[in-house]
Amino acid sequence: MDNIVVDKLKEVGALLEGHFLLSSGKHSDRYCQCAKLLQYPDKACEVLSIVADKLKEVDFDKIVGPAMGGVVVSYELARQLKKPGIFAERQNGNMTVRRGFEIKKGEKVIISEDVITTGKSSLEVARVIESLGGKVVAFCCIVDRRADGVEIPYPVYSAVKLNINTYDSDNCPLCKKGLAYEKPGSRVFK
Repeated sequence: MDNIVVDKLKEVGALLEGHFLLSSGKHSDRYCQCAKLLQYPDKACEVLSIVADKLKEVDFDKIVGPAMGGVVVSYELARQLKKPGIFAERQNGNMTVRRGFEIKKGEKVIISEDVITTGKSSLEVARVIESLGGKVVAFCCIVDRRADGVEIPYPVYSAVKLNINTYDSDNCPLCKKGLAYEKPGSRVFK
């Protein structure tokens, strides 16, 4: 199954190699730009069906995707699983649920992302969901690229798990070689 997903990512140019500044502030030598996959509904459907199959055993009411990366993922998973799918977005720098979307007290929620590296955005959304009375039951994503030791307090369901080198910015061998980095993510740094 992993090879199918990796092949799809490569086919659409979504698995990049070089020097990247991640939205977490860390650096890496490869980057998954899942937006390149998500622009093709048929390919996105095929890859996300792997995640949907895994989620069929999970008891949940709604899928919430953090903007930007999780919006299309939550929509497609909600379509396949016949559940409501909404998104959370930043307003004044903080994640929030708005646009008439709501989380009901006791509602069981899965948070969907395109890529999980540190889980920072998803964990922010989890805090929002829980503050609104919802219960987060799992995270899901296309690519789980967490490094060893990165723990998330929820089960994570992914289409593929990739081991990608990730470095702290002050200890990045690519920086030490003088290689300029690209910043392909969507989060704005302060």
